[in-house]
Amino acid sequence: LAVRSGGHSGAGHSVCEGGIVLDLSAMRALDINVEHRTAWVETGMTAGEYTLATNAYGLATGFGDTGSVGIGGITLGGGVGYLTRKYGLTIDSLLAAEVVTADGQCLQVDAEHHPDLFWAIRGGGGNFGVATRFKFRLHPVDAIVGGMLILPATPDTVAAFIAQAEAAPEELSTIANVMPAPPMPFLPADKHGQLVIFAILVHCDGGEARERAERAVAPFRAIATPLADMVKPMRYPEIYQPDDENYHPTAAARTMFVDTIDQRVAATMVDYLRNSDAAMRVAQLRVLGGAMARVPADATAFAHRASRIMVNMAAFYNSPEEQIVRERWVSEFAAALQQNDGGAYVNFLGHEGEDRIRAAYPGSTWDRLRLIKARYDPDNLFRLNQNIPPAAK
Repeated sequence: LAVRSGGHSGAGHSVCEGGIVLDLSAMRALDINVEHRTAWVETGMTAGEYTLATNAYGLATGFGDTGSVGIGGITLGGGVGYLTRKYGLTIDSLLAAEVVTADGQCLQVDAEHHPDLFWAIRGGGGNFGVATRFKFRLHPVDAIVGGMLILPATPDTVAAFIAQAEAAPEELSTIANVMPAPPMPFLPADKHGQLVIFAILVHCDGGEARERAERAVAPFRAIATPLADMVKPMRYPEIYQPDDENYHPTAAARTMFVDTIDQRVAATMVDYLRNSDAAMRVAQLRVLGGAMARVPADATAFAHRASRIMVNMAAFYNSPEEQIVRERWVSEFAAALQQNDGGAYVNFLGHEGEDRIRAAYPGSTWDRLRLIKARYDPDNLFRLNQNIPPAAK
């Protein structure tokens, strides 16, 4: 049984062979309560659709960085995105949910009703039932200062970017993709293929002066002469760029958390990226903290609250033979960057085995999730996912 919201599962869990696909994409009802700043929404709606609708009232809930992602999957896995430092993860704005469990019950779930299930669905993925509706808190997000900033990538510039992102006010969230420059028309031809920091910056101040946003962005522009600077005032939904529906890349990938990216770590990263012959390879860096870090680690099933930086590595391939080479490179790259236990963000996991799934749920989180799984899905009906097996009776 595959449960599909937006179909963005990198591991392919939105489809299955010889089984049933429960496609929720037609379920897109949205009820916005402007006075109370809340919204009930069905889980087939995409993040872009939801954001456009709520922006009409100057309000938003934080999702990821892709507008076409379904809100069902990203929410159940935690939800790291452009508003993480200001307003926390997506699950930190989740007030209630409607969940259909394996025995056919339709449960209304919140902090007072089935609190164990409410805890589990905030980060535990689709292991516990089919989430059909969510109630979200809405935050004041109207205009932002955001967009693309492209800088040359060297050990010094990468380390400086991360240092500035960590020092920035929590209204500013950043994504830094260290990668070969794509052949975009606004980039000089002699820069195509050279390593760059392809960054996205979003400053959300909840309605404060634009000057504050410009002050927050200025240090990034000063790291090096930008190759492209498209950071500007815009409406929040504009940060979600249209997807190319004909582009379906396949990649070997790894997600992990690290404590620091100094000049030495940045040099390792740049070396690995320069020495790969993959047509496209990337190390994506997301500085966390802020509102996300103020939530206790045991308050939800997303326990990586103290993690400072998320690193996602990927190398794209076009054949089974190339896949083997790219997977080896990603594995070696991850080992070279490993700090402490590394961990994992469940929404970015591929087919990587139980050890990697467990890395997404450190400490007692894994055991607690297994106990809740045994209560609501003892036969593991919902297993086509990053599976958490039920605890033995």
